[in-house]
Amino acid sequence: MKAIIDGLLVLPHEIVTGKVLMYENDIWKIVPRKEFRAGMCTDLVDANGGFVVPGFINEHIHGCAGADTMDDDDEALQTIQKMLPQTGVTSFLPTTMTMKQECIERALQRIRRAKNNQGAQILGAHLEGPFISSNYKGSQAEEYIMAPDFSWIEPYADIVKIITLAPETLKNKQFLKECADHGILVSLGHSGATYEEAMDVMETCDICHVTHLYNAMTPLHHRKPGLVGAALLAKQAHCELICDNLHVHPAAQKMAYQMKGRDGIILITDSLRACLMPDGESELGGQKVFVHHGQARLADGTLAGSTAAMNQVVLNFLVNTGASLPDVIAMATRNPAKDLGVYDRIGSLEEGKQADMVILDSNDFHVKQTIIAGELVYDEIANH
Repeated sequence: MKAIIDGLLVLPHEIVTGKVLMYENDIWKIVPRKEFRAGMCTDLVDANGGFVVPGFINEHIHGCAGADTMDDDDEALQTIQKMLPQTGVTSFLPTTMTMKQECIERALQRIRRAKNNQGAQILGAHLEGPFISSNYKGSQAEEYIMAPDFSWIEPYADIVKIITLAPETLKNKQFLKECADHGILVSLGHSGATYEEAMDVMETCDICHVTHLYNAMTPLHHRKPGLVGAALLAKQAHCELICDNLHVHPAAQKMAYQMKGRDGIILITDSLRACLMPDGESELGGQKVFVHHGQARLADGTLAGSTAAMNQVVLNFLVNTGASLPDVIAMATRNPAKDLGVYDRIGSLEEGKQADMVILDSNDFHVKQTIIAGELVYDEIANH
């Protein structure tokens, strides 16, 4: 048995002190400090007053540390899995790009093979494109955009968990039905959809996501509320937010929180291979990316994903919105876990759940230690 002592435990609805979290592969028990004896455990982890939170779940990430999901090399995913724990991420969805169909299929095959690798655990894949609007492609390659077609996705239905879709590209709702039948979440994004088009799709889905709210979609207008308006109003729409303070202004983050509340927001990084790397030239989906002062842009100035780490976006959202820490942590843990159907195993610090835990410095949220399935996979001191 192992235990974490002297930590501020961030539970689903409260922060508790004076408790000890005991665990092996799973969380065994959370007990008052006065009932705990050191002899009860073989390993003690001293949180030194830091926050103890569930492992972050990043449902939208292209890469980090010089590696990308689309790299035609199994080692790329291994690198991502190894490096993400230093950002507090214990589970994630490698996210593809709009590229040739065979390139996407090879990426899905690599993701399937990597599910049992050590490090941050792969829960499946997020297919960002190619079923998007050419007018709102962002940093996606226009020549590979295509109409929604489930036939070539079906062989990978075991690994695809989210598909980003522009609602206006749908000819009918058969694609939505096929996604629902295979347990795949539809995420609306990279779209110029009208409010009515977006609401029509949202009302068809029990739950849908919105890919990086505000980005790569028409802005909110009082006569044309568009996808942003639908996302903020529809209860079944759970909105991704890139909170690097570049993609979304702090005031827009606060507005989203006040409209959607704790349950309607999912914090993501949308990070590319330049995350955890110094400034300079990088790459995304076969396109050159230039990183300056942490901002990643294509040659024409288009934002090309983020270089932010998950612990950074969590802190940014906390500061920008005034939300409670349990609420903000839920947006990076509980909310994606529930929507992906894994909340029975991960996403909160509760007895019986897998021991995926992160110890954060209580001042600046840098990651001190990360534990996955009861094993210490990142230690700030050991890694420096």
